[in-house]
Order: sequence, then C-alpha cells, then structure tokens
Amino acid sequence: MSTAIDQQVETFQEQFKRVREEVSKVIVGYVDIIDGVIMSLLASGHVLLEGVPGLGKTKLVSTLSDVMHLKFSRIQFTPDLMPADITGTNVVQENAMGEKFLEFQPGPIFSNIVLADEVNRATPKTQSALLEAMEERSVTVGKRTHKLDSPFFVLATQNPLEMEGTYPLPEAQLDRFFLKLKVDYPTKADLHTILNRTTKIKEPEVNRVLGQGEILDMRKTVRAVPIARPVQDYAIRITLATHPRPPYALPLTYKYVRYGSSPRGAQALVIGGKIRALLKNRVHVSCEDIRALAYGALRHRILLNFEGEAERIDTDTVIKEILERTPEPS
Repeated sequence: MSTAIDQQVETFQEQFKRVREEVSKVIVGYVDIIDGVIMSLLASGHVLLEGVPGLGKTKLVSTLSDVMHLKFSRIQFTPDLMPADITGTNVVQENAMGEKFLEFQPGPIFSNIVLADEVNRATPKTQSALLEAMEERSVTVGKRTHKLDSPFFVLATQNPLEMEGTYPLPEAQLDRFFLKLKVDYPTKADLHTILNRTTKIKEPEVNRVLGQGEILDMRKTVRAVPIARPVQDYAIRITLATHPRPPYALPLTYKYVRYGSSPRGAQALVIGGKIRALLKNRVHVSCEDIRALAYGALRHRILLNFEGEAERIDTDTVIKEILERTPEPS
C-alpha cells in the first residue's frame, strides 16, 4: 500500500475505534451490534434492531447520537401515530397584513439520526411514511418535496413479531434496511458490568469524537475500496441462492422460501465487506468479509412460504445452509 492509502486506512480504523469505545462506555457486551450500527451509518444505509424490550436498543441509538455531533430525534411508534407526526405538515399562518399562508412545519424525520422506536407498534399506513425518507432522502407534503440533511440515518427498533400489538413491516420497507441485527440477552458477566455502571451515583459519560464532515469522508473511503470480480461473483451467488429457482437454489430454499433477496442484499454484502476489510487492515474485500455480513444483510430479505412459517423455520437457518454449500472461488 502507498503511504497515502496507508494513512487513509489508519485514519478510518482510528475513527471507527473511537466511536466504538465511546459507545461501549454505556452499552455493555454488544460489540457486534455496535459495529453493525456504525457500519450501516458509514454505508449510507439504515439498520433494524430486533429484540424484546429492555435490552438497551434505544439507549444504543441515543448514545451514538451523543458521540457524533449530529442532530438527533426520536419517534415513538404507537398505534395512534399518524404519518404527519413523522414527516411534518403545512400549518396556516397569518402575516402582519392579515394575509393567510401555508408554512411547512417539519416533523422529527428532519434530523441526521432518527430513532424509530418500536416501529412495528404502528399501523402499516404510518410505517410507510418512513419509506420515501429512507430511500429518497426526502419527504413530500402536499405538492412540495423537502430534502433531508446528509448524513441521514434511520435506526429502527422492533419487538419480535410473536409479541402482542405488533404489525409486521412490509417487505418493501424491510428491504430498505442495510442490516437487521438481533439483540439477545446479555450474559451474566455483562449483567454484572451493567449493574456496576448504572446503579452508582454517576453514570458513564461519553465524548463527542466524530462530526458530519468526518463521517462523509469515511463514507468516501469505504466506496474507494476495490473488490475482485471472483469475490463479487461469490456475493452474487450467495444472494441468488436465497431464491427458490434454479440454477443456484438449494433444497432448503426450494422447500421453505417464497421470495429471496433483492439486489440490495448483494449491495449490502459488498459495501459491508469493504468496511470490514478496512477494519482488518486490508484494501481489498475477501470472501471471509462477505460471509461475515451474510446474516445481517440477508435475514430480513428472505420471505418464507406457508410451509416454512408452519414449521417455524428461521431465515438464519436458510442462510447457514447457503454459506455451507456455496463454494468460494478457487
């Protein structure tokens, strides 16, 4: 590597590490989750966190916003939340001459980091209000389109679908999340650390270590990482193997899968692989990087059929078989 590239990689690693360390002062034990959230932000994507209440999903997002010098807002999704509560609305105002006019009052979506808390508690109509913002980086109210600031990052949390009062996210909305990460219960050792940090007089404080300009520079560094055609082909074959049709489908996908991943799944594998390569001090993507991203990038993009749901097959099981049976390039 040249000196300039060496410096770029070193700067990227140092900035990533500083963010991780600051967030880890508050969030205990979830290093992979923290890394996945930061990766999604640097990939210009969005992330979906799934787990039962009380595991620190909301705290993770608020801490991340504290660590970065970015505007933050939180939207608590409830059954009575309306689309206008998210995007904003036109309000009638009156000037000094007594003339009335419409003025746009922006909603909480107009932030750099948006926490969509318990997103599957709201109705599908309200959930769909996130779609345009997540994909187009803009919202339309009335006849006017309003651009969102950059960076724009949605981190949504959801409860497992088995819980009462939840509405499954539409497939189109799920596909717009760069990664879906599952938050499990902390270990006994992590619980000790959590209690030691949160039951004393003073709780941990975090420092702001990254700003808007640095984030945009890190995004450019990610996009500049090359990927060899055989490795890209490997990512494509893994993505195509999620579909129940030849020539790449496996017996498990034929039997249990209705629809496989969209091209966004392959994009997530490649871009996430570039970030992981930089963190591993490489300027090229390996098959190992692709495999490491597979679960987070694909689990929400695979739709099971009736038989798969009836037998309670998990999409992670499908991905596991795909990884085991898809050969790496020689």
